Amino acid sequence: MAKKIIWSPRSANNLEEICDYIARDSEYYAALVAKRIFEIVETIPEFPELGRVVPEYQNVAIRERF
Repeated sequence: MAKKIIWSPRSANNLEEICDYIARDSEYYAALVAKRIFEIVETIPEFPELGRVVPEYQNVAIRERF
């Protein structure tokens, strides 16, 4: 059974700040970045091992996607 993603307040705030920063130059690209991030996050419960192991941590449970 797929797990549920719960955004921490810090993560949600960081995403909002990132999008606000991008929106200074382009609201279109800010929305595009936000959409792409949400698309990636939505796939995590179904495919938790997608992406590469973060080299700094060398822990298979910690992965990153670009």
